[in-house]
Amino acid sequence: MADLSIKVVIAGRTYPLTIDMAEEEMVRKAAKTINDKIEEYEQNYAIKDKQDVLAMVALHFANRTFADTGVPVEEDSELKEQLLAIESVLTASLKS
Repeated sequence: MADLSIKVVIAGRTYPLTIDMAEEEMVRKAAKTINDKIEEYEQNYAIKDKQDVLAMVALHFANRTFADTGVPVEEDSELKEQLLAIESVLTASLKS
């Protein structure tokens, strides 16, 4: 397992990450998907506050995951951990 340091941009902010080299493509695609959804919400709805847009995007993906798997986010411990990590990074970034 080789670690790789990368930077991804989400909602105009750069996040340095250390990931397994095998995950790089998936992480970059995930960041692009999030940014695409942010852009969609900003264009189609009168949401100006980045935190509100990010909350709506998080809700969209959590809802989609639940619909796809039939398992509530609360019962999917891996997904819950990932969402909590994302929330922590976003909260810290919005405070700075």
